[in-house]
Amino acid sequence: MSNETQSPARQRIEALLDANSFVEIGARVTARSTDFNLSGKRAPSDGVITGYGVIDGSLVYVYSQDASVLKGTVGEMHAGKIVRLYEMAEKTGAPVIGLVDCAGLRLEEASDALNGFGRIYRAQADASGVIPQIIGIFGNCGGGMATVAALADFVFMEEKNARLFVNSPNALKENIDSRCDTSKPEYQSEKTGLVDGMGSESDILGRMRRLVTMLPANNEDDMSYEECTDSLNRACPDLQNCMADPALLLSRISDNQLYVEAKPDFARDMVTAFIKLNGTTVGAVANRTVRYDAEGREAESFEPVMSARGARKAAEFVEFCDAFSIPVVTFTNVKGYKATKCSEANMAKAVAKLTYAFANATTPKINVITGEAFGSAYLTMNSKSLGADLVYAWSGAKIGMMDAVSAAKIMYADSDGSVIQEKAAEYDALQNSVEAAASRGYVDTVIEAEDTRKYLIGAVELLFTKRESRPDRKHGTV
Repeated sequence: MSNETQSPARQRIEALLDANSFVEIGARVTARSTDFNLSGKRAPSDGVITGYGVIDGSLVYVYSQDASVLKGTVGEMHAGKIVRLYEMAEKTGAPVIGLVDCAGLRLEEASDALNGFGRIYRAQADASGVIPQIIGIFGNCGGGMATVAALADFVFMEEKNARLFVNSPNALKENIDSRCDTSKPEYQSEKTGLVDGMGSESDILGRMRRLVTMLPANNEDDMSYEECTDSLNRACPDLQNCMADPALLLSRISDNQLYVEAKPDFARDMVTAFIKLNGTTVGAVANRTVRYDAEGREAESFEPVMSARGARKAAEFVEFCDAFSIPVVTFTNVKGYKATKCSEANMAKAVAKLTYAFANATTPKINVITGEAFGSAYLTMNSKSLGADLVYAWSGAKIGMMDAVSAAKIMYADSDGSVIQEKAAEYDALQNSVEAAASRGYVDTVIEAEDTRKYLIGAVELLFTKRESRPDRKHGTV
């Protein structure tokens, strides 16, 4: 067996794809430049292996950078192979997966390499919203390659050796990597929101395989449907107790508890995930007030408010789902916006992006109000007024302008405590009850928590043939 076959770049492809399914393209391509003695350096495949194969029977295109060849740097021909892969993927309507281990721009090729980077960016931009793009980072992904990762739909990082950065940590003023390594998976997952998962090499390759099975092949031909072996009428009797942590709630209502979370470590007060309902992939967006660890212990708690990061995370997820016509279900439990100086600097714009994402989306949209739904934060979470097709509410939900006690204190500011309590109870019944919202048409059906799965399956089936247009324009500007 040759050394080339043993390279980590090739091993990653073999581990990612179904056995013996990989077909290589451009194996004999090599660097064209001869400057700075480059002609004397062996560069098989010009440092990137490209081709196609299948994951669980579905076609995917893959490129894997080989750090043992010119440190995996991107040169003219290296970039050309990736661009060619994108062209084929768009023609045949299949996802592109990049396995990155790259020292950046190839200095020996200078402007040719720089132009190659630009061609990759253009190919990614053209493919955005047409085919899914997934990146796995196993070594360095710095400088211009960081933009390649950011242009993708989903990014995963190997937990020990992967590094993602625009500027290296030591190049940042008053920072050294021993103090704050901004390139590490933890930082990119928790602070920037760029990474959808981190783990061992085998772990993230497995996550990428599972994600591909959940996603449509492209924006026209949906290959993500599968036969449902779970009961369509299955009740979920403990669902009310899972309201605080949607990770538990969503896994319980999904077919066979299939659950794939996006960006789990970023803005943990907002959950974005893919589930299956009657074999159909559905995108879920949910407010979270408690996060439980793997042992079922409370690991973190949050106020029932929306953060700027949570709104941005949800907006990006909704836009992806809409681009590929994936139905979106929201689980609403929010009573306002996070009130901190840092949040205030970004809140209005982030909320506007989420509002626009829901209002602009033409994919099926369903809202389930599980707890409190107050004020404009509730409106932003896929409300009827923003265009939700169906709105369900659990029987104990509260829907209105604000909580009753706060409202009573404002309306009867000079009254004593007994009057405040009396008026709060009256306000609660007249304005905040789920019955009041349903009587005005803001809620379509009041349901019991345990029946949520059954109602959602019916709603997704009902809306399968939904068609909706928007005003003629190039694009929105929010």
